Parts: sequence; structure tokens; C-alpha cells
Amino acid sequence: MSVQERKERERAGRERLIVATARELAEQQGWDAVTTRRLAERIEYSQPVLYSHFRGKREIIGAVALEGAAEMAALLRTAARAADGPRARVTALAGAYLDFAERNPAVYDAMFQLDGGLAFAQADTPEPLKDAFAALLECLGEVAGDGVHPGLFTEVFWAALHGLATLTRAGRLPPGDAERRTELLVDRLAML
Repeated sequence: MSVQERKERERAGRERLIVATARELAEQQGWDAVTTRRLAERIEYSQPVLYSHFRGKREIIGAVALEGAAEMAALLRTAARAADGPRARVTALAGAYLDFAERNPAVYDAMFQLDGGLAFAQADTPEPLKDAFAALLECLGEVAGDGVHPGLFTEVFWAALHGLATLTRAGRLPPGDAERRTELLVDRLAML
């Protein structure tokens, strides 16, 4: 291994450590607790080392969002593949999405609530974000219905899932009806 390859591997390792530490701290204490000073203390590097990887908290949030999008895409595909038939696939997809949001609130916030400097629905949208949407589209496109654009249907279904995830987490919906809400979404919106 060349010196350059070793340095690149070490740099990538530091970046993974910074992102993992930011994610852990955000999940434990919220994003307000994530500062470059606290990250530097936790990973035992100086703040200038952090700034050599990320220009600031916004870029760190973006990195966490991209990591989360990749994880979500994999979970959605796994859930959909494990189900048999369109209704079961859409139900499994919805459940996996809502479960991800519940189990990873700080990551979900990084993906959809906070400014991570990432472009959505544009030509320069990062690949992990495109892939997370594609994971939804792969399953939902088959149930969009005649004359309905699959991408548009997927956006509306995703918006409904996001609304359920956000309102549930905020305590705005009664806690006992989560499964019934998912069934209603699948039955009425996907008409399955």
C-alpha cells in the first residue's frame, strides 16, 4: 500500500468516525448538542481536523442524511422483497418507512427536517437520496393505477408517510392507531 493510499484510508476512517459520532450524539441528545467542539472532544481530534473534513455542522448533517438514505433504501427494499403480492409489499414498505423514522429520529431529521445542504428532486441530487426515492418507486409504481404517473403517486404516498411519521413523533396522533392508519393509507391511497 502506498503512502497516499494509506492517507486516503485514514481520512475516510476519520470521516466515518465523525459522522458516526455526530449521529450517536444527535440520537442521544438532539442535534443542538452536536457542535464541532463536542465532536472534536469525543473523537479526540482537534477542531481543525474536523474542519479539514467538513466545513461545519451543516455538512455533517448532510453526511448523516446520506448515510440514513442509504440505510432506508436497503430496509425498504428488504421489506418489500419479503412480502408476497402488491398489497403486502406496499404495507411492508409503509411499515418499514415508519419504523425507520421512529427508530432513527435524529437521522430522519437530518434527512427531511434539517438543512444539510442537499438538493432534493433536482439534477444534482446526491445518489443516496435518489436511491431512497427509487426504493419507494419500485414498489409503489406498480400500484399507482391507470393514468397515474408512478413518480407523482410515489411523491404523494411518501408525503403521507412523512406526515404520519412526523405527526406521530410529535405526539399529534393517538398512539394506538398506527397500524390502522397504515392500513387506511394502503387501502385508500393505493386502492389495494
